Amino acid sequence: MSYLIFWLLLIATFLLMEGAAWVTHKYVMHGFLWRWHKDHHQPDEGFFEKNDYFAVVFSIPSMLTIILGFEVAWLWFLKPIGFGILAYGIFYLVFHDILVHRRLKIKFVAKNSYLRRMIRAHQIHHRCREKKGAEAFGFLYARKKYAPEE
Repeated sequence: MSYLIFWLLLIATFLLMEGAAWVTHKYVMHGFLWRWHKDHHQPDEGFFEKNDYFAVVFSIPSMLTIILGFEVAWLWFLKPIGFGILAYGIFYLVFHDILVHRRLKIKFVAKNSYLRRMIRAHQIHHRCREKKGAEAFGFLYARKKYAPEE
């Protein structure tokens, strides 16, 4: 497999994951699996939330595609897809859980306009404590309307 094709597939998967995450967040997390996601919109009571089940569930396609990509020669293209999903998951963990929700207590002040816009969009998303009525479902992209006023 060409390294160029590998990296193109990985990057394309990473970028497409934002759309998949948006759809999943809006229609699954704020839909039929709200019972898992609901505690994420409530004040913190502990380190773990039912919402963390999603991290386990979303890791399964990544693991399966990576394993199949290594084990079945003609499914080689699944390796970069799996690693693209994994890369998105890592970015999500760092941005969402560490930088936005401060689940690990680190000293961080967002000075970058992109990060400030993302954090504000997610804060606006969390103003809604109910299943319906939320906005800004993206994790790594937010429209410019969410840019903080200077």
